[in-house]
Amino acid sequence: MSQYLVFRLYGAMASFGEIAVGELRHSAVYPSRSALLGLLAAALGIPRSDEAGQQALINGYRFGVKLIASGTPLRDYHTVQSPAISKKITYRTRKQEMADKDKLSTILTSREYRTDGLYMVAVDALNDAPFSLQQLAGALDKPIFQLYLGRKSCPLALPLAAIVAEFESLKMALDSRDQQALLPEMLAVSRALRLDRSPRYFWEQGMDSGMDATLTQTRSDQPLSRARWQFAPRQELVFMSGVGS
Repeated sequence: MSQYLVFRLYGAMASFGEIAVGELRHSAVYPSRSALLGLLAAALGIPRSDEAGQQALINGYRFGVKLIASGTPLRDYHTVQSPAISKKITYRTRKQEMADKDKLSTILTSREYRTDGLYMVAVDALNDAPFSLQQLAGALDKPIFQLYLGRKSCPLALPLAAIVAEFESLKMALDSRDQQALLPEMLAVSRALRLDRSPRYFWEQGMDSGMDATLTQTRSDQPLSRARWQFAPRQELVFMSGVGS
């Protein structure tokens, strides 16, 4: 038996960044490790500039994710004006950035989102974890910073309903809310949430999953530095419950 923090994520829009290629900002169909660490950091009030605090979270927790509804893709076209980067100038506000019109240039990007995605998340605390799972649950219930799904423009649409409990495996933790209504009755009636035909499970190496992995994949979402926005690749295991059934 292992103890897990289990919570759900649902929002009208979500964006879980993949490797950016040129002007395209792709989104994965389920939360990245960096997004989940960022969620915990925001709940605890740990800013990106706190490298030590961020590193403690990186070293302290592992995640498992159950993808229940991958949602519908959405692409948004952006134009952003900004001055060229200079080591001699530090802009502290957007107003300062926009002050010198001659230095401004325009960046064009296309950003991907997922609409109506629904996910269950289980957190496993390692020996070096700086906070107990109960402390994390309390922080998610009363977060210090705003919580969002990948981008600040993607707020949560429902409470996370975080719980801490013991389960025989990661899969049992992620399946523990299957018999409970994930969405309030009024919302479920008013919106047709499209669940995937079969859920998919994703977890980190070393976790007692209770599943035979269908495949192993590489994902570049292991944070190295939040301040410098650097990430490293890692191996992730996947169980596709509908395969072969």
